[in-house]
Amino acid sequence: MPITPTAVMTTTPPALLIAGPTASGKSALALAIAERIGGTIINTDSMQVYRELRILTARPTVAEEDRIPHRLYGVRAAAEAGSVAWWRYEALAAMRQSHAAGRRPILTGGSGLYFAALTGGLADVPDPGPDARTEARRLLQAQGSAALHASLTRVDPATAARLKPEDSQRVARAWEVWRGTGTGLAAWQTRRATPAPWRFSAILLDPPRDALRGAIAGRFDVMLRQGALAEVRSLLALDLDPALPAMRAHGVPELSAHLRGVLSLDEARHRTEQVTGQYTKRQATWFRHHTLAEQTRMHIIRARFMDLTQFSERERQDLFMFIEDGG
Repeated sequence: MPITPTAVMTTTPPALLIAGPTASGKSALALAIAERIGGTIINTDSMQVYRELRILTARPTVAEEDRIPHRLYGVRAAAEAGSVAWWRYEALAAMRQSHAAGRRPILTGGSGLYFAALTGGLADVPDPGPDARTEARRLLQAQGSAALHASLTRVDPATAARLKPEDSQRVARAWEVWRGTGTGLAAWQTRRATPAPWRFSAILLDPPRDALRGAIAGRFDVMLRQGALAEVRSLLALDLDPALPAMRAHGVPELSAHLRGVLSLDEARHRTEQVTGQYTKRQATWFRHHTLAEQTRMHIIRARFMDLTQFSERERQDLFMFIEDGG
């Protein structure tokens, strides 16, 4: 007997997404919801995957991880650049494991591209092969990112137009894809894969700017007290390529400059707060103008809060009714 659309809907497992800018209260909300509905929290932040950066990326604490199952936090070495394709594969596996254990997958983070790749599918880009990768790394080291970007502009202008010349990792990736496949990365990305077979509901946190600014300043002070300087010192001792994503995490370049004597601690704090604030503006803009997927139900919260205890009773009722309706 053919499967009806209604049957497909009822047999598609539910997953909850909690998205929003840095310091908007996503982790606290995810923890409270997971405890109430029996969830597994799955990291959807490109920096929280690195094990060396627990403090500066505000990863959940060990105590929080003991309260509720957490997945994909601190699972990669800083020496290994993560990617959205790698993350999506691992996230889908974690979601399946969560569902099999009778728990609701709750994906939370601030990386909009990761959410979009999960819900809408990701282009199936062929492996460009070792020769193309070796060439890209060699050219990047010999010429620098800006020169390689200029070369990319000549052969794959559509992809180059999307990239900043100083974004060395993405420029090198685009070059190796073009060299290895004969087709530009932008062209491959128009060939979307099948969306994930999940029924998505999303909570988007969008608090006022002044609330975010205060949260960012307070959070960085807490990070310093928790040992952020020692964390950066240990990271620098690994002598990693400064172009690696982990080396560009908010606070790492600024505290590195402080440890070299280039910036005072106050200057490093100010610059980190400034950079983080600018990033939250881009995150908020992205989430306001990009739908995670056409089939995703969206609940937007613009309250001035940092955790569930600051919700009114009516807000809590509305929130959990939305979640329960999703699956």
